[in-house]
Amino acid sequence: MADTALVTDPAADTTPAAGEVTIPADELPFDPSLPWQKSASVALRPEPFGALVYHFGNRKLSFLKSQPLVAVVKALGDHPDVSSTLRACDVPEAQHPAYVTALATLSRSQMIEKRSTP
Repeated sequence: MADTALVTDPAADTTPAAGEVTIPADELPFDPSLPWQKSASVALRPEPFGALVYHFGNRKLSFLKSQPLVAVVKALGDHPDVSSTLRACDVPEAQHPAYVTALATLSRSQMIEKRSTP
């Protein structure tokens, strides 16, 4: 994968390097060991490059830049944590850090949210 940034957030100033998860100091860190899901206020619109992601509550727009990432976002609610979701979606282990970074970006923009366990 030539482009390591899987999510483009037009409101963000920078794109973190591959394997890094950059989180503002006033936000809680993204915890991939927790259960996550696509926010109920979010719509995914399929595109040839991946998908447009729109949050109807905060009116943010992001771009998922790969079909596998779209599959991961859709599948988050079906698995107990990020790692099991990535494995279920056949994401190669070497790409897991880039996907965690992408999901952290989606978390900060409220596109995905923590899921309460039953």
